[in-house]
Amino acid sequence: MPTLDTYRKQAKLLVRWHRDGNFSIGGRIRQLARYRALTDRDALALPFPLAEAQEIIALEAGFPDGASLRASTEAARPSRVDPSAGSTALARATPVLFVADVDAAATFYRGMLGFRIDFLHGSPPFYGSVSRDGAALHLKLVHEPVFAPGAAERNGLIMAFVDAPNVRDLYSEYLAADVEIVQKLTKQAWGGTDFIVRDPDGNAITFVG
Repeated sequence: MPTLDTYRKQAKLLVRWHRDGNFSIGGRIRQLARYRALTDRDALALPFPLAEAQEIIALEAGFPDGASLRASTEAARPSRVDPSAGSTALARATPVLFVADVDAAATFYRGMLGFRIDFLHGSPPFYGSVSRDGAALHLKLVHEPVFAPGAAERNGLIMAFVDAPNVRDLYSEYLAADVEIVQKLTKQAWGGTDFIVRDPDGNAITFVG
């Protein structure tokens, strides 16, 4: 579930779009019953305080008002659990990417994306792992394409999401390295900033800040 901070960022983004004269905001303002009859132009002419933006974000998240959204979000906040204490807490998940040549894929991630090669199994390799800081990706050999030709590109399939606190610096690094970037650095409506790269096997990797 998104955090309360994420919802707040979404509301601030709505205010900014309204201030910038983005007509797409009209339909979202009309979700408020008192503004249902307004045109897009009328909606942009309204004063639009942050409190109203927060009210809209709450409605879009399925809550009647901002107070209900805050209460639900706070109640859903997970408590910290120590995985070593014998509980059933999960530590992490590792995406597995399907590649036609594990050795070549690992070399790409090391040389172009700054990952290190953790291990390669087999000769030639049929499975491997690459990592950078706290992010790890596993590579699995497949002899045939997993998706129909062009399906991943047409449907915008993302194979892995990687948290990147300094996403802007990372984006600059990959631009300089001439990595194939299929989505430029973008501020998203849900509050995050991300960009997408594609590896030689067509796997799309999103780096999110």
